[in-house]
Amino acid sequence: MPKLIKPERINLSSHTTIREKWIQDQIADDPRILGLGDIILKDKERSQPRAGRLDLLFQDADSNRRYEVELQLGKTDETHIIRTIEYWDIERKRYPQYDHCAVIIAEDITSRFLNIISLFNGHIPIIALQMNAFKFGEDIALVFTKVVDELQLGLVEEDEEIKEPTNRDYWVKRGSQETVKMADEILAIVKEFVPDQIEFKYNKFYIGLAKDGQPFNFVICRPRNKVLNIDFKSPYSEEIQNLIESEGLDDIGYEKRYSNYRIRLTKQDIKNKHDVLKYLLQKAYEYYK
Repeated sequence: MPKLIKPERINLSSHTTIREKWIQDQIADDPRILGLGDIILKDKERSQPRAGRLDLLFQDADSNRRYEVELQLGKTDETHIIRTIEYWDIERKRYPQYDHCAVIIAEDITSRFLNIISLFNGHIPIIALQMNAFKFGEDIALVFTKVVDELQLGLVEEDEEIKEPTNRDYWVKRGSQETVKMADEILAIVKEFVPDQIEFKYNKFYIGLAKDGQPFNFVICRPRNKVLNIDFKSPYSEEIQNLIESEGLDDIGYEKRYSNYRIRLTKQDIKNKHDVLKYLLQKAYEYYK
């Protein structure tokens, strides 16, 4: 039988060696520990005009949602919430094409503070995460609990900044060798009907296409561990929606603002549904060009 252990809880604000910078680095190294989904570090200690520095900036890997994150040891206070909202407001004004969400992280989120946050939620999208630290021998565990959730305010379009160049190895690490090869098969289908020279353009948040060295993203790929997510351009139509459903493709959802269909593919999908995928991608190409 497994043995029940009782880890020692740590007060980080009074700890003699652990500092806020160390916690910030742990979150930056593995953002998944926050429980906000598949998010990618965009910036750390981001300078704000006349307003200090934003602790952490993340972007969702599957959308253009950004999270402005402020970290505080100990209890939340008035300056913490003001600073968090101020940084969120600066970022949304600088990059209005993104969907922005303020994130407050603290060890102790008081009931009074929760009442204040609840007044903003729905007008200012805020997530509050309570952070607890536990000691296991010489090791430390950080646990983040969502105590206030965001009310989503919509999706936004991409800008040039997210097209940060990467390479194939980056996507093999983010996804897998198999799913990157699945993306190769999508490119092979595209080359069956695109008359021009076209190739992959590897970016931080997706694998796009380039024609003559310029972005030509009528379809983009996001390799995951076992599946491949693709977005392809097309106005919404009952014909395409019914085709996706009748062929048993895994529909992730249509993004009306971007005219994007989003589907999740397995290796068998690409092998067995070549013709329908080619048809959908051709439609996307004709719409985009």
